[in-house]
Amino acid sequence: MDINSSALHEKDGVSPPETTNKTSAEKIKLSRAKQNSVEEFVAKILEGNITFLSKAITLIESTNTKHQQKANEILERCLPFANKSVRIGITGVPGVGKSTFIEAFGKHLTSKEKKVAVLAVDPSSSVNKGSILGDKTRMEELVTDKNAFIRPSPSGTSLGGVAQKTRESIILCEAAGFDTIIIETVGVGQSETVVHSMVDFFLLLKLAGAGDELQGIKRGIIEMADAIVINKADGENEKNAKIAKVEFNRALHLYPLKESKWQPKVLTASALHHLGIEQIDTMVADYISLTKANNYFNIKRNEQNKYWLLSTINQQLKDNFYNNKAVKKALEEEIKKLENGKTTPFSAAKKLLDL
Repeated sequence: MDINSSALHEKDGVSPPETTNKTSAEKIKLSRAKQNSVEEFVAKILEGNITFLSKAITLIESTNTKHQQKANEILERCLPFANKSVRIGITGVPGVGKSTFIEAFGKHLTSKEKKVAVLAVDPSSSVNKGSILGDKTRMEELVTDKNAFIRPSPSGTSLGGVAQKTRESIILCEAAGFDTIIIETVGVGQSETVVHSMVDFFLLLKLAGAGDELQGIKRGIIEMADAIVINKADGENEKNAKIAKVEFNRALHLYPLKESKWQPKVLTASALHHLGIEQIDTMVADYISLTKANNYFNIKRNEQNKYWLLSTINQQLKDNFYNNKAVKKALEEEIKKLENGKTTPFSAAKKLLDL
Protein backbone atom coordinates (compact mmCIF):
# COMPACT_ATOMS: atom_id res chain seq x y z
CA MET A 1 0.00 0.00 0.00
CA ASP A 2 1.29 3.47 -0.95
CA ILE A 3 1.83 5.30 2.35
CA ASN A 4 1.30 8.68 0.61
CA SER A 5 -2.33 7.75 -0.13
CA SER A 6 -2.95 6.41 3.36
CA ALA A 7 -4.94 8.39 5.92
CA LEU A 8 -1.99 7.83 8.27
CA HIS A 9 0.33 9.85 6.03
CA GLU A 10 1.24 13.18 7.60
CA LYS A 11 1.41 16.10 5.17
CA ASP A 12 3.75 19.02 5.62
CA GLY A 13 1.98 21.71 7.61
CA VAL A 14 2.02 25.42 6.94
CA SER A 15 4.78 27.09 8.92
CA PRO A 16 3.41 29.78 11.25
CA PRO A 17 4.19 33.38 10.31
CA GLU A 18 6.63 35.38 12.37
CA THR A 19 4.88 37.42 15.01
CA THR A 20 4.87 41.12 14.18
CA ASN A 21 3.38 43.82 16.30
CA LYS A 22 1.10 46.51 14.83
CA THR A 23 3.90 49.09 14.54
CA SER A 24 6.18 46.66 12.66
CA ALA A 25 3.35 45.67 10.30
CA GLU A 26 2.66 49.34 9.60
CA LYS A 27 6.36 49.97 8.86
CA ILE A 28 6.41 47.04 6.42
CA LYS A 29 3.33 48.43 4.64
CA LEU A 30 4.87 51.89 4.40
CA SER A 31 8.24 50.62 3.17
CA ARG A 32 6.44 48.71 0.40
CA ALA A 33 4.34 51.76 -0.43
CA LYS A 34 7.55 53.81 -0.66
CA GLN A 35 8.80 51.61 -3.51
CA ASN A 36 5.88 52.49 -5.79
CA SER A 37 5.89 55.74 -7.74
CA VAL A 38 3.12 58.36 -7.52
CA GLU A 39 2.21 57.60 -11.17
CA GLU A 40 1.85 53.89 -10.39
CA PHE A 41 -0.32 54.65 -7.34
CA VAL A 42 -2.66 56.91 -9.33
CA ALA A 43 -2.93 54.51 -12.28
CA LYS A 44 -3.74 51.54 -10.01
CA ILE A 45 -6.23 53.52 -7.88
CA LEU A 46 -8.08 54.67 -11.03
CA GLU A 47 -8.23 51.01 -12.10
CA GLY A 48 -9.96 50.28 -8.78
CA ASN A 49 -7.06 48.29 -7.33
CA ILE A 50 -7.94 47.78 -3.64
CA THR A 51 -4.37 46.92 -2.61
CA PHE A 52 -3.02 50.24 -3.90
CA LEU A 53 -6.01 52.11 -2.45
CA SER A 54 -5.21 50.63 0.98
CA LYS A 55 -1.52 51.45 0.63
CA ALA A 56 -2.34 55.06 -0.35
CA ILE A 57 -4.60 55.47 2.70
CA THR A 58 -1.78 54.06 4.87
CA LEU A 59 0.46 56.82 3.45
CA ILE A 60 -2.21 59.42 4.31
CA GLU A 61 -2.34 58.13 7.88
CA SER A 62 1.44 58.24 8.29
CA THR A 63 2.99 61.09 10.30
CA ASN A 64 6.24 60.85 8.31
CA THR A 65 6.83 64.07 6.32
CA LYS A 66 8.01 62.21 3.18
CA HIS A 67 4.98 59.92 3.28
CA GLN A 68 2.67 62.92 3.69
CA GLN A 69 4.31 64.64 0.71
CA LYS A 70 3.78 61.54 -1.45
CA ALA A 71 0.20 61.18 -0.20
CA ASN A 72 -0.53 64.82 -1.12
CA GLU A 73 0.79 64.26 -4.65
CA ILE A 74 -1.42 61.18 -5.04
CA LEU A 75 -4.42 63.13 -3.71
CA GLU A 76 -3.87 66.01 -6.14
CA ARG A 77 -3.65 63.63 -9.11
CA CYS A 78 -6.79 61.77 -7.98
CA LEU A 79 -8.86 64.89 -7.26
CA PRO A 80 -10.16 65.38 -10.87
CA PHE A 81 -11.65 61.86 -10.71
CA ALA A 82 -13.33 62.34 -7.30
CA ASN A 83 -16.58 64.01 -6.13
CA LYS A 84 -18.81 61.61 -8.07
CA SER A 85 -20.20 59.66 -5.12
CA VAL A 86 -22.98 60.00 -2.58
CA ARG A 87 -21.53 60.40 0.92
CA ILE A 88 -23.69 59.06 3.75
CA GLY A 89 -22.90 59.63 7.42
CA ILE A 90 -24.23 57.09 9.93
CA THR A 91 -24.18 57.63 13.68
CA GLY A 92 -25.79 56.18 16.79
CA VAL A 93 -24.82 55.22 20.31
CA PRO A 94 -22.78 52.02 20.79
CA GLY A 95 -25.11 49.00 20.74
CA VAL A 96 -27.63 50.52 18.33
CA GLY A 97 -26.54 48.06 15.64
CA LYS A 98 -24.45 50.26 13.33
CA SER A 99 -22.26 47.42 12.05
CA THR A 100 -25.25 45.16 11.30
CA PHE A 101 -27.11 48.04 9.67
CA ILE A 102 -24.16 49.11 7.51
CA GLU A 103 -23.62 45.52 6.38
CA ALA A 104 -27.31 45.06 5.46
CA PHE A 105 -27.44 48.46 3.72
CA GLY A 106 -24.09 47.88 2.00
CA LYS A 107 -25.11 44.42 0.74
CA HIS A 108 -28.37 45.90 -0.58
CA LEU A 109 -26.41 48.52 -2.54
CA THR A 110 -23.83 46.05 -3.92
CA SER A 111 -26.69 43.78 -5.05
CA LYS A 112 -27.69 46.71 -7.28
CA GLU A 113 -24.16 46.78 -8.74
CA LYS A 114 -23.10 49.79 -6.67
CA LYS A 115 -19.61 50.07 -5.18
CA VAL A 116 -19.55 50.82 -1.45
CA ALA A 117 -16.69 52.08 0.72
CA VAL A 118 -17.07 52.15 4.52
CA LEU A 119 -14.79 54.55 6.41
CA ALA A 120 -14.76 55.66 10.03
CA VAL A 121 -14.27 58.68 12.25
CA ASP A 122 -13.33 57.25 15.62
CA PRO A 123 -10.60 59.05 17.61
CA SER A 124 -11.20 56.81 20.63
CA SER A 125 -10.08 53.67 18.79
CA SER A 126 -6.53 54.06 20.16
CA VAL A 127 -7.80 53.03 23.59
CA ASN A 128 -10.28 50.44 22.28
CA LYS A 129 -13.38 52.41 23.24
CA GLY A 130 -14.90 52.51 19.77
CA SER A 131 -16.78 49.84 17.89
CA ILE A 132 -15.18 50.35 14.48
CA LEU A 133 -12.16 48.15 15.25
CA GLY A 134 -14.37 45.08 15.23
CA ASP A 135 -16.22 45.99 12.05
CA LYS A 136 -14.02 43.93 9.75
CA THR A 137 -14.93 40.82 11.73
CA ARG A 138 -18.58 41.78 12.28
CA MET A 139 -19.32 42.60 8.63
CA GLU A 140 -18.41 39.09 7.49
CA GLU A 141 -20.46 39.21 4.28
CA LEU A 142 -19.65 42.78 3.25
CA VAL A 143 -15.92 42.44 3.84
CA THR A 144 -15.74 39.61 1.26
CA ASP A 145 -17.91 41.46 -1.29
CA LYS A 146 -15.90 42.40 -4.39
CA ASN A 147 -17.87 45.67 -4.67
CA ALA A 148 -17.19 46.74 -1.07
CA PHE A 149 -14.21 48.20 0.79
CA ILE A 150 -14.06 48.56 4.58
CA ARG A 151 -11.35 50.66 6.19
CA PRO A 152 -11.08 50.77 9.99
CA SER A 153 -10.34 54.12 11.59
CA PRO A 154 -6.75 55.20 12.17
CA SER A 155 -5.95 55.21 15.87
CA GLY A 156 -5.36 58.63 17.35
CA THR A 157 -6.60 60.96 20.03
CA SER A 158 -7.03 64.01 17.79
CA LEU A 159 -10.52 64.19 16.33
CA GLY A 160 -9.39 66.79 13.79
CA GLY A 161 -6.49 64.64 12.62
CA VAL A 162 -8.56 61.47 12.24
CA ALA A 163 -11.32 63.41 10.46
CA GLN A 164 -8.91 65.05 8.03
CA LYS A 165 -7.44 61.66 7.12
CA THR A 166 -10.95 60.25 6.63
CA ARG A 167 -11.86 63.13 4.34
CA GLU A 168 -8.74 62.57 2.24
CA SER A 169 -9.55 58.85 2.12
CA ILE A 170 -12.97 59.74 0.66
CA ILE A 171 -11.25 61.38 -2.34
CA LEU A 172 -9.15 58.26 -3.01
CA CYS A 173 -12.17 55.95 -2.68
CA GLU A 174 -14.15 58.09 -5.14
CA ALA A 175 -11.23 58.05 -7.59
CA ALA A 176 -11.15 54.24 -7.25
CA GLY A 177 -14.75 54.14 -8.51
CA PHE A 178 -16.76 53.83 -5.29
CA ASP A 179 -20.10 55.56 -5.86
CA THR A 180 -21.39 55.30 -2.27
CA ILE A 181 -19.18 56.28 0.66
CA ILE A 182 -20.49 55.42 4.13
CA ILE A 183 -18.84 57.29 7.01
CA GLU A 184 -19.41 55.70 10.40
CA THR A 185 -18.90 57.49 13.70
CA VAL A 186 -18.67 55.87 17.12
CA GLY A 187 -21.58 58.09 18.18
CA VAL A 188 -20.12 59.85 21.19
CA GLY A 189 -18.77 63.36 21.71
CA GLN A 190 -18.23 65.76 18.81
CA SER A 191 -17.62 63.13 16.14
CA GLU A 192 -21.20 63.54 14.80
CA THR A 193 -20.57 67.22 14.03
CA VAL A 194 -17.35 66.36 12.21
CA VAL A 195 -19.01 63.62 10.14
CA HIS A 196 -21.87 66.00 9.30
CA SER A 197 -19.27 68.37 7.80
CA MET A 198 -18.11 65.79 5.23
CA VAL A 199 -21.29 64.00 4.08
CA ASP A 200 -24.29 64.71 1.84
CA PHE A 201 -26.84 62.75 3.89
CA PHE A 202 -26.73 62.29 7.67
CA LEU A 203 -28.53 59.29 9.17
CA LEU A 204 -29.17 58.85 12.88
CA LEU A 205 -29.80 55.32 14.18
CA LYS A 206 -31.90 55.02 17.34
CA LEU A 207 -33.29 52.25 19.53
CA ALA A 208 -36.88 52.09 20.73
CA GLY A 209 -37.66 51.44 24.38
CA ALA A 210 -34.15 52.38 25.55
CA GLY A 211 -35.40 55.43 27.42
CA ASP A 212 -33.74 57.87 25.03
CA GLU A 213 -36.52 58.48 22.49
CA LEU A 214 -36.20 62.25 22.76
CA GLN A 215 -32.69 62.46 24.17
CA GLY A 216 -31.40 63.45 20.72
CA ILE A 217 -33.21 66.79 20.98
CA LYS A 218 -31.09 67.76 23.98
CA ARG A 219 -27.91 66.83 22.20
CA GLY A 220 -28.82 68.70 19.04
CA ILE A 221 -28.21 65.71 16.78
CA ILE A 222 -31.78 65.77 15.49
CA GLU A 223 -31.07 69.19 13.97
CA MET A 224 -28.28 67.64 11.92
CA ALA A 225 -30.13 64.46 10.94
CA ASP A 226 -31.71 64.15 7.49
CA ALA A 227 -33.38 60.96 8.67
CA ILE A 228 -33.87 58.95 11.84
CA VAL A 229 -33.99 55.16 11.54
CA ILE A 230 -35.29 53.20 14.52
CA ASN A 231 -33.31 49.97 14.29
CA LYS A 232 -34.06 46.52 15.75
CA ALA A 233 -37.78 47.02 14.95
CA ASP A 234 -38.64 43.33 15.03
CA GLY A 235 -40.34 40.81 17.29
CA GLU A 236 -41.54 42.21 20.61
CA ASN A 237 -39.76 45.49 19.92
CA GLU A 238 -41.83 46.26 16.80
CA LYS A 239 -44.61 47.91 18.82
CA ASN A 240 -42.13 50.13 20.73
CA ALA A 241 -40.51 51.11 17.42
CA LYS A 242 -43.83 52.32 16.02
CA ILE A 243 -44.49 54.42 19.16
CA ALA A 244 -40.96 55.91 18.95
CA LYS A 245 -41.54 56.71 15.26
CA VAL A 246 -44.63 58.81 16.14
CA GLU A 247 -42.73 60.64 18.91
CA PHE A 248 -39.78 61.48 16.67
CA ASN A 249 -42.07 62.62 13.86
CA ARG A 250 -43.76 65.05 16.28
CA ALA A 251 -40.36 66.32 17.44
CA LEU A 252 -39.08 66.85 13.88
CA HIS A 253 -42.08 68.98 12.95
CA LEU A 254 -41.14 71.44 15.70
CA TYR A 255 -38.02 72.38 13.78
CA PRO A 256 -38.10 74.89 10.89
CA LEU A 257 -37.70 73.52 7.36
CA LYS A 258 -34.06 72.86 6.51
CA GLU A 259 -32.15 75.01 4.04
CA SER A 260 -32.17 71.99 1.72
CA LYS A 261 -36.03 72.14 1.68
CA TRP A 262 -35.98 68.52 2.83
CA GLN A 263 -38.34 67.39 5.57
CA PRO A 264 -36.42 64.83 7.68
CA LYS A 265 -38.05 61.38 7.71
CA VAL A 266 -38.43 58.76 10.45
CA LEU A 267 -38.34 55.11 9.38
CA THR A 268 -38.18 51.79 11.20
CA ALA A 269 -35.87 48.94 10.21
CA SER A 270 -34.52 45.60 11.27
CA ALA A 271 -31.02 45.27 9.85
CA LEU A 272 -30.81 41.73 11.21
CA HIS A 273 -33.86 40.63 9.19
CA HIS A 274 -33.22 43.04 6.26
CA LEU A 275 -36.51 44.85 6.85
CA GLY A 276 -36.93 48.49 5.78
CA ILE A 277 -33.56 48.64 3.96
CA GLU A 278 -35.13 49.18 0.52
CA GLN A 279 -37.21 52.11 1.85
CA ILE A 280 -34.09 53.73 3.35
CA ASP A 281 -32.27 53.44 0.01
CA THR A 282 -35.25 55.05 -1.78
CA MET A 283 -35.38 57.85 0.80
CA VAL A 284 -31.66 58.67 0.31
CA ALA A 285 -32.18 58.69 -3.47
CA ASP A 286 -35.16 61.10 -3.05
CA TYR A 287 -33.02 63.42 -0.93
CA ILE A 288 -30.17 63.46 -3.48
CA SER A 289 -32.63 64.14 -6.35
CA LEU A 290 -34.23 67.04 -4.44
CA THR A 291 -30.96 68.68 -3.36
CA LYS A 292 -29.38 68.33 -6.80
CA ALA A 293 -32.47 69.86 -8.41
CA ASN A 294 -32.46 72.92 -6.10
CA ASN A 295 -28.60 73.13 -6.20
CA TYR A 296 -28.28 72.69 -2.41
CA PHE A 297 -26.10 69.60 -3.03
CA ASN A 298 -23.36 71.70 -4.68
CA ILE A 299 -23.75 74.63 -2.25
CA LYS A 300 -23.28 72.27 0.73
CA ARG A 301 -20.19 70.64 -0.77
CA ASN A 302 -18.64 74.06 -1.46
CA GLU A 303 -19.35 75.13 2.13
CA GLN A 304 -17.77 71.90 3.39
CA ASN A 305 -14.65 72.56 1.27
CA LYS A 306 -14.32 76.05 2.78
CA TYR A 307 -14.75 74.60 6.29
CA TRP A 308 -11.99 72.04 5.69
CA LEU A 309 -9.69 74.66 4.17
CA LEU A 310 -9.93 76.82 7.31
CA SER A 311 -9.79 73.77 9.57
CA THR A 312 -6.58 72.55 7.87
CA ILE A 313 -4.99 76.01 8.16
CA ASN A 314 -5.86 76.13 11.89
CA GLN A 315 -4.44 72.63 12.43
CA GLN A 316 -1.22 73.49 10.54
CA LEU A 317 -0.73 76.75 12.47
CA LYS A 318 -1.25 74.88 15.74
CA ASP A 319 1.26 72.15 14.74
CA ASN A 320 3.85 74.71 13.61
CA PHE A 321 3.44 76.66 16.86
CA TYR A 322 3.90 73.69 19.19
CA ASN A 323 6.75 72.19 17.14
CA ASN A 324 8.75 75.46 17.25
CA LYS A 325 11.87 74.97 19.42
CA ALA A 326 11.75 78.51 20.88
CA VAL A 327 8.07 78.07 21.76
CA LYS A 328 8.71 74.69 23.41
CA LYS A 329 11.38 76.17 25.65
CA ALA A 330 9.39 79.32 26.47
CA LEU A 331 6.25 77.26 27.15
CA GLU A 332 8.03 75.28 29.87
CA GLU A 333 9.22 78.52 31.48
CA GLU A 334 5.77 80.12 31.36
CA ILE A 335 4.15 77.01 32.87
CA LYS A 336 6.61 77.19 35.81
CA LYS A 337 5.82 80.90 36.28
CA LEU A 338 2.12 80.05 36.15
CA GLU A 339 2.51 77.37 38.83
CA ASN A 340 4.39 79.85 41.05
CA GLY A 341 1.76 82.56 40.57
CA LYS A 342 4.17 84.89 38.74
CA THR A 343 2.05 85.25 35.58
CA THR A 344 -1.49 84.80 34.32
CA PRO A 345 -2.63 82.37 31.56
CA PHE A 346 -3.50 85.33 29.31
CA SER A 347 -0.21 87.24 29.59
CA ALA A 348 1.72 83.95 29.22
CA ALA A 349 -0.25 83.11 26.06
CA LYS A 350 0.37 86.59 24.61
CA LYS A 351 4.11 86.29 25.29
CA LEU A 352 4.26 82.89 23.58
CA LEU A 353 2.24 84.07 20.57
CA ASP A 354 4.47 87.14 20.21
CA LEU A 355 7.42 84.76 19.68
